[in-house]
Amino acid sequence: MKWHKNLLKIIQDRQGKKLALIVDTSTNETKVDLIANIVTFFKELTPDTVLVQADFKIRSTEPITAGTEIKYHTHGKASYTLALEWAEEEKIETVFYITDLTGFLPEEMQVPYEVYWLVPTEFVPKAPFGKVMKVV
Repeated sequence: MKWHKNLLKIIQDRQGKKLALIVDTSTNETKVDLIANIVTFFKELTPDTVLVQADFKIRSTEPITAGTEIKYHTHGKASYTLALEWAEEEKIETVFYITDLTGFLPEEMQVPYEVYWLVPTEFVPKAPFGKVMKVV
């Protein structure tokens, strides 16, 4: 439960900033209930957050308050590039990306905003940039 306190503090410190919560939907072999709880956490704390569903492409972008169900896929192919480029185009100030960090990301990619990788697995790979938080 330590991640709850840490995430709460991070979100509170970013009140008034443009936030996005991106969910990696490339597999249904993930902690679906945990991810739903994280989405609800954001919905209650920062209702202006944009919810993005993405795998190898962006599936949807909408206000987190829309109450949309997360639709997972079974192909297991994830690429973070398009979602991170979208965030830059939309001038997002902080991205929270729920993923296992096994998707594709060009080594040379840099982003001009904060990224928090929220990893819902016991094993946490190294992220190419940003901060990693295990959320299990």
